[in-house]
Amino acid sequence: SFPAASGLAEMGAHWIHGPSPGNPVFCLASQYGLLSPEAAREENQQVEAGGHPPLPSVTYGSSGKVLNPKAVREARDLFYALLASTRAFQGSKEPPWPSVGQYVRTEIARTVPTMAGGQEDARRLQLAVLAACLKLECCISGTHSMDLVGLEPFGEYVSLPGLDCTFPRGYSSLAERLLSDLPEGTVLFNKAVRTIHWQGSFREEGHGGGRVFPVRVECEDGDVFLADHVIVTVPLGFLKERHQEFFQPPLPERKAQAIRNLGFGTNNKIFLEFEQPFWEPEQQLLEVVWEDESPLEEPDADLEANWFKKLIGFVVLQPPEHHGHVLCGFIAGKESEHMETLSDAEVLSAMTHVLRTMTGNPDLPAPRSVLRSRWHSAPYTRGSYSYVAVGSSGDDIDVLAQPLPEDPRDPRPLQLLFAGEATHRTFYSTTHGALLSGWREAERLNQLFQA
Repeated sequence: SFPAASGLAEMGAHWIHGPSPGNPVFCLASQYGLLSPEAAREENQQVEAGGHPPLPSVTYGSSGKVLNPKAVREARDLFYALLASTRAFQGSKEPPWPSVGQYVRTEIARTVPTMAGGQEDARRLQLAVLAACLKLECCISGTHSMDLVGLEPFGEYVSLPGLDCTFPRGYSSLAERLLSDLPEGTVLFNKAVRTIHWQGSFREEGHGGGRVFPVRVECEDGDVFLADHVIVTVPLGFLKERHQEFFQPPLPERKAQAIRNLGFGTNNKIFLEFEQPFWEPEQQLLEVVWEDESPLEEPDADLEANWFKKLIGFVVLQPPEHHGHVLCGFIAGKESEHMETLSDAEVLSAMTHVLRTMTGNPDLPAPRSVLRSRWHSAPYTRGSYSYVAVGSSGDDIDVLAQPLPEDPRDPRPLQLLFAGEATHRTFYSTTHGALLSGWREAERLNQLFQA
């Protein structure tokens, strides 16, 4: 959570996805009194949103007009029905296509003749909305293209019931509350790790010869920590780039292969602050549809000229008395990574162009400030979160989660334990998945100590 405008900008996790009793983040937030009374209402906990929060929205087209809500709804209903039908391939030995994207596009092509009663203009509009739906799904999955997301394992992901909600004082308020329960000095910040040596015999200095430890953690500032056990929670993007030199000896090939197999992409946010809102008070989501696009045609590959077309639209930060008049745009994939290389002025100019095009108002005032995340450039993340890529499966997630050494009879067990969202088979990509994975590894150590 980052101070911005008159409120907070969530640079990382935004919502509690599926705030209901099965979600440990929601349970802790409720226990600590960190949510608004509205977010904790029992009826909200029972809503089946399927991972797509039903915000009151308006959909703008690139012709500068608000699109027909009925046409938008019809296209969206078709898309969500196709997405739901992917679950049928879970466990299938021979899915019809390797990826979610290929399957969805094939099914769209099959239904094109019957779309919009056969009217060409209406059909083109529905195809444009479907193209926008695929971009939104890229943001949710944290991928450049749904063609990279495996069809067979896609249905293993579990969406919890509940209307997604936010933290009034920022997501960081939960981490701060958890930290306050720990003895002072327990957590060290700004202590980047260079290498984790394991399977060693590292002697503690002093203490009459000292104890021997199997693990030695070397920091970039030269400090060293000896340990019996280390829980590694670095993002999969970092592991993809650095695992070979980060662990000495290197990880077993099975674990290294799982790291290579799983997908890890970028989803970024662009916050725009305005003097005055140009949207209606009840509107919470401003969607963007480029009317000349179709999921059945290849998108323009010129990132420099068209990166902003990957933007799915803007969420209105609520409430305005807390945040000011702020829109939060979402953009995934290679276009999102290109955005990170641009200056604030270039991003602000592109966003102003998008909003003026969509509203059909060439005099729409430019935002007065811009703030964006840069998760791909961040050296310790190199992206946002994981997905199960074509060629991988939930088994890779389980392999990634397995502690080392692999031999259960090793006299020095659980030297390296692995946690983080990419190690949770059904809740990958979420904060609650990350939290549960941490508890899982802590419990593994508890069992060892009690044995």
